[in-house]
Amino acid sequence: MLNLPLPEIVIFVTVLMTYSAAAIVGVVQLRPVGERFKRCLVPFIAFAVSLEAVLLIFRAVEIKSIPLTGLFESMIVLTIVFGLIYLFFTIGIKEVWFGSVMSWVILATSILAALVARPASEPNELTAKPWAIVHGIAMILSGVSIMLAAASAMLYLLANRGLKKKKVLQVLGKMPNIEKLGQMNRFGLKACFVLMTFGLASGIGLAITSSAKLDIGIVGWLTDPKIVLIVAVWGLLGIILLLGRIGAVSVKHNAYIIIFAFILILFAVVGTTLFCGTKHNFNLQDGNNIEVMDKGASNNLIFEAQNFS
Repeated sequence: MLNLPLPEIVIFVTVLMTYSAAAIVGVVQLRPVGERFKRCLVPFIAFAVSLEAVLLIFRAVEIKSIPLTGLFESMIVLTIVFGLIYLFFTIGIKEVWFGSVMSWVILATSILAALVARPASEPNELTAKPWAIVHGIAMILSGVSIMLAAASAMLYLLANRGLKKKKVLQVLGKMPNIEKLGQMNRFGLKACFVLMTFGLASGIGLAITSSAKLDIGIVGWLTDPKIVLIVAVWGLLGIILLLGRIGAVSVKHNAYIIIFAFILILFAVVGTTLFCGTKHNFNLQDGNNIEVMDKGASNNLIFEAQNFS
């Protein structure tokens, strides 16, 4: 993150501090004396979302294009949508546990964004293709959907645990009812599966039509660690939906599986970039760096050959 321009560092550090404050408020409001802090959560998240939008505007002005050429920008967009989802749902969901869980999920996503922060790069020509646009939008929205399903799953497990321990007062009025959580869970799960299907199909279409420009064959593209993990999650979600329809999996186990799927998606997006060397990257800057290195190496070889002769 320290390699970002100074204005971006200031903005993003302020974003992290604001989301951290929101997460702290999310915990404090669960306490008996925390009701007075309940109204602080919405302004904190709204302010952080606004700052992230400003950060994207700075990048758009710098590269004179839509700033979605790198993983960092995509993570920022994902965090913004997470925040907007919270701000939208909080109109109808007043229970404090919902805000607490959402604030920590948003903070975790922003920290992951910090791990992959890079300076703005020139837009790759492939990002303007219809396949790429559909792919990017579908995958971002599928991430938002699985986040909603995972948040409702976490809330269900917390509510179920409280009821089993007969701590009804800790649950009553602080969490959405089980029926509402089930509706959120089913909606997020179905939406994620459908959107991820569109995302995978458009990604395959992009690989087929642009394999030469991507400098990677279709087989290499489909065996990329990020793609393999996303396909695995897609298959897992399909199995969950099928088993849920026939009633072959309990609600509790379904909740655990959805949370696991959400963690897998986060690792697929960030972890494969940091640890697995994925080639699923439309950042033109990296390619230019490689090209410059290759030219420099070639010039050195020519110079050494001349000296040897």
